[in-house]
Amino acid sequence: MDDAAEIEAMKARVAEMEAEAAKLRDMQADAEREAGGAPGAAAPGPSEEEKEEVDGRSVYVGNVDYGATPEEIQQHFQSCGTINRVTILCDKFTGHPKGYAYVEFSEPSLVANAMVMNESLFRGRLIKVTAKRTNVPGLSARGRGRGRGRGGPRGRPFRARGRGRGWH
Repeated sequence: MDDAAEIEAMKARVAEMEAEAAKLRDMQADAEREAGGAPGAAAPGPSEEEKEEVDGRSVYVGNVDYGATPEEIQQHFQSCGTINRVTILCDKFTGHPKGYAYVEFSEPSLVANAMVMNESLFRGRLIKVTAKRTNVPGLSARGRGRGRGRGGPRGRPFRARGRGRGWH
């Protein structure tokens, strides 16, 4: 008779768990309806204005040691002010760090404090600290837009005479 009581208690607990799961599903559906998204759809990313606002209170940190952790970078910059986030960028194929990071502060005015840390020593390396620029899709760092090489006649790449194809 002891086993029967134990089984009944387990059944009651499973029923409670199923009711709780149903309640959670309903709450999730309500939250998605309020957010205006379709159920199961990912939340929309930040708008351009939000990205520019975050970039306005962030700094780029270059020449970061590959073994550095976000906590170490946060500790290095803690004297500058309140830090929201430290992001160390990694190669998407290998997962290894690329050697640079971004530090996001709580206020745009704290970026100037961080700029003072330019060429400071971090893990035996002189780091480069600059204000984070907002990425503009389609523009390279030189500002000339997309494209490769110098176009020759009829759009072919330029080839100097005396090289290849038997021109001597």
